[in-house]
Amino acid sequence: MPNSNVLIIESNETRADIVASAMQFMGYFPQRWEKSLPSDSIAREWRAVYVGGIEDHSACEALMASIDAQTNQTLVLIGADSPQLARMTKADSAYAAQVEVLDFPLRYERLAEAVRRSPPPRINTSVLRLVGGSAAMGRVNALIRQVSPFDSSVLVLGESGTGKEMVARAIHDCSPRRDKPFVAINCGAIPAELLESELFGHEKGAFTGAISTRKGRFEMAEGGTLFLDEIGDMSLPMQVKLLRVLQERVYERVGSNRTQRCDVRIIAATHRNLEQSTAEGRFREDLYYRLSVFPLEMPALREHLEDMPELIAEFNQRLQRRGLSTVRFSGSALQALRQHTWPGNVRELSNLVERLAILYPNSEVRAGDLPEKYRGMQPIDEANGSILRAMLDGQNKPAPSQGRVALETEILLPEGGVDLKDHLADIEVGLIRQALDITDGVVAHAAKLLRMQRTTLVEKLRKYGLQSCARANEASPQSGTAVA
Repeated sequence: MPNSNVLIIESNETRADIVASAMQFMGYFPQRWEKSLPSDSIAREWRAVYVGGIEDHSACEALMASIDAQTNQTLVLIGADSPQLARMTKADSAYAAQVEVLDFPLRYERLAEAVRRSPPPRINTSVLRLVGGSAAMGRVNALIRQVSPFDSSVLVLGESGTGKEMVARAIHDCSPRRDKPFVAINCGAIPAELLESELFGHEKGAFTGAISTRKGRFEMAEGGTLFLDEIGDMSLPMQVKLLRVLQERVYERVGSNRTQRCDVRIIAATHRNLEQSTAEGRFREDLYYRLSVFPLEMPALREHLEDMPELIAEFNQRLQRRGLSTVRFSGSALQALRQHTWPGNVRELSNLVERLAILYPNSEVRAGDLPEKYRGMQPIDEANGSILRAMLDGQNKPAPSQGRVALETEILLPEGGVDLKDHLADIEVGLIRQALDITDGVVAHAAKLLRMQRTTLVEKLRKYGLQSCARANEASPQSGTAVA
C-alpha cells in the first residue's frame, strides 16, 4: 500500500488487525510490517508507528533504526507488554518524547487521544505563502499552515478572482501529499453529462465516442489532492455520486462494475453562497457538510488594499519568468488604484499589470497613464489638454476663467493628503505627453508649446522614460539636429 501512513509492527495477527482497524476508522492508512517488505518502503515518513510483540528482536532493532532519522516527527505507539517497552521509554531514548503506551484490550478513546497529541508532520511553510502582509492574508496563511498536515476536506470560499486555486495548491504543497499529484477540475465548465466520466473515468465502448479506456480525475490524483473548483455549479445527480465517493472512498468507471478504492484529499471551492443554495434546494445539505469540514474564506482585494505593492511585485516577477518586461507604479498611480472597487479582485489586478507592462515596458506608470476607469479623481491632465490645444492654435494664454475653472474643479486634495513632489511630477508627465501627442511627437514643437528649451525637454523625456513618445530621429527645423 504505497500511500500508507501508519506502520504496524506486530507478530500477533489478532492485535495487528485490531490496531489496523482502529487506525483505519480514524482515517489513516495502516500497513503491516513483514520481512519481505523492501527497505525503501520503511525508511520514509510515517504519521505513527505501532510496536507490539515481534519474535525476531534483531530484525526489530534494524527496523527501528531505519526510522530513527524522523523520530522527532513520528508518534510511537507501543503495547504495554511489548518487549521493546523498556528500550523505548528510557530517558535517553530517541523516542521518549513521543511514546504513547497502549493497554489491551484496546480502548478506542485512548488511541484517539494519543493520535491527537502526535506532532504534525514536517511541512515547508515557505513553499507557497500567499502574497500579502495584511492581517487578512495573515489569517489565510495561518489557516493554511494549520490544515495542511491533515487529510480533512477543505472548502475555499470567496469571490471570483480572489485566488482560491492558489490556496488549494498551497495546502497541497505544504501537506504530506506534496510529492503526489495535484489535479484540478472546474465542475462548472464541463457539461453535466460528461462530468461523471471526467471524474471517474470510463471504459472503452461505455458510450458513443468512448473509443478507449480513460482514467478519471480521481484516479489521476491517487495519493494526492483533487481540487473541485466551482463545486456550487455541479448538478444534483452528480452531487449524489460525489457524496458516495466521499463517504465510502470507492467509485466505478462509467461502463464498469468493478469497484475501485481511492486515497485522495478533497479541496473544493466556490464563489456561491452554498448555505443559501442548500436552503433553495440547489445543493445537497449532506454534501455541503461533508465538504465544509474546514471552511476557509478568501478576502476580496478591496479588503486588503495594503497588499497591492507586494502583489504588483509578485506579478512583475511572473512577467519576467515569461520573458516579458516589467512596470513600475508611481505613488499617485497606486493611490488611484486604491480608489477602484476591484470587482475582479486579484485576477483583475494581475491582468492590469500585464497590460500596462506591454504598453509601458520597463517604465513608470503614473496616474494619467492608467486606463480611464482606474484613474479615480485625477489632476488637471484632461482640462489642460484643451488649454494646450488652444495655445498651439496661437492663443498664448488661456482665458483666466478657463484656467481658474480647471483648477477649482480638478485639483482636489485627497482626505489622506498627497505626496506633492510625486503629484507635480505626474502633472508634468501628463502635460509632456499631451504636448507630444498634439505635435505628433516632434520634440522641438512640443518644447515650444511647453515654453522650455528643446534640450531641457529631451532630458525630461529621458528622466521619465518617455523617449518612445517622441518621433525617433526627427530632424528639428530650428536646430537641424536629430531628436535623441
